[in-house]
Amino acid sequence: MPPHRPPRLPEQKSAAPSPARLEGFNSAPADIAERALLFCCRSLRWTRRVTEHRPYPDLDALLAAADEAAYDLTPADLAEALAGESLTPLPDSAYSAAHTALSAAHAAYESRFGHVFVICLDDFAPEECLDQVLTGIRSRLANDPEEERVLVAEELRRLARGRLARLAYTFETDGESGGEGSGKAADEEPRIVEMPGFRASR
Repeated sequence: MPPHRPPRLPEQKSAAPSPARLEGFNSAPADIAERALLFCCRSLRWTRRVTEHRPYPDLDALLAAADEAAYDLTPADLAEALAGESLTPLPDSAYSAAHTALSAAHAAYESRFGHVFVICLDDFAPEECLDQVLTGIRSRLANDPEEERVLVAEELRRLARGRLARLAYTFETDGESGGEGSGKAADEEPRIVEMPGFRASR
């Protein structure tokens, strides 16, 4: 397994996104909204559920709908979502031995469960992430497949929730930043500002 050092994720925002940002997501064509949501969770059922329940009055309503859709995912939906996940990012300062240890831990986990290890690290400082990942993999290797499936579903839900909150800040329409006189039509197709570290459907 090659050394793992993907780009850093955007920082979590604490305040609610502006109404214009959420309106851009609410009013986007369904296929554009679904493609944006695939940054958050690679389950087509999840993306369609969240898209179909638009418009959302605020971020809390959007996140609640995302949680509900995540709880309803079937084992096949979870497998689809897991197939789109990549390895957990490490801080740029992580030393080479840490990459070696993490690669070995990931290999053992994938050999046992057949999919990449996923964990939500939104509540931890960057310097704590490596220890949390290694500890998580080692402890979860002792789970049986059904126990691990339940934990994986919860981690995917938390990952999707955090990514969706960040997406609410980065979803723009082409005319949003130009102001009056920008020459952009009001009904132009929304533009998705891609977030590093996530795979997107093309």
